[in-house]
Amino acid sequence: MLTKRIIPCLDIKDGKTVKGVNFVELRDAGDPVELAKIYSNEGADELVFLDITATVEKRKTLIDLVQRVASQINIPFTVGGGISSIEDVSALLNAGADKVSINSSAVKRPELINELSDEFGSQCVVVAVDTRYVDGEHIVHVRGGRTPTELRTIPWVHECQERGAGEILLTSMDHDGTKNGFAIELTKEISQSLNIPVIASGGAGAESHFIDLFQEDAADAALAASIFHFKEIGIPHLKSHLREEGVEIRL
Repeated sequence: MLTKRIIPCLDIKDGKTVKGVNFVELRDAGDPVELAKIYSNEGADELVFLDITATVEKRKTLIDLVQRVASQINIPFTVGGGISSIEDVSALLNAGADKVSINSSAVKRPELINELSDEFGSQCVVVAVDTRYVDGEHIVHVRGGRTPTELRTIPWVHECQERGAGEILLTSMDHDGTKNGFAIELTKEISQSLNIPVIASGGAGAESHFIDLFQEDAADAALAASIFHFKEIGIPHLKSHLREEGVEIRL
């Protein structure tokens, strides 16, 4: 059995780590370079860095900040925000990223998934899917969760896999920042229908939420932000607790 992964997420706006509820009401959560170093030292399995307003502001991800974060960590590092070309990905990989996360650009031009997978390998391509339940359907949203699309979430993640995505980062906008638990039912349905790993995001508020997610085998990894940033849960304690509950985890 593959070990489950714990992944802190740095949502970046104006060079600072921020966190909100349901993708809005953002508050400052600290210096991203310092947080990244802490999480790497504490035993996080990977780190995700999302420049959450890069697409909305029509600019590229902050390369300098990516370089500074990468210099402080020794764990796999995924970067997303404003990525729309092979050149963008080359620049981020050269700056120290191991993987890239694409979202709005993949919805706008799905062939980008194929192009990046062919150029860099599927292991490098994470497709982030922001989903909200609307009128009885799980609907994909773009532009930092601001704009609904006509895409239904489950068919879209299957298309992403077919086009060469190596991983899906699934964020439930309905659960994001609520600390009421992950969207286990939807995440499990998607995870068990795909052949690639799924990272669950949105809703982590207690150690029990991670235990529930993994004991249900609903995802390969769990991503969280504010509970780590504001020291509500420590990664070493969380991983020890998961191991005690029978979850395969790297300590």
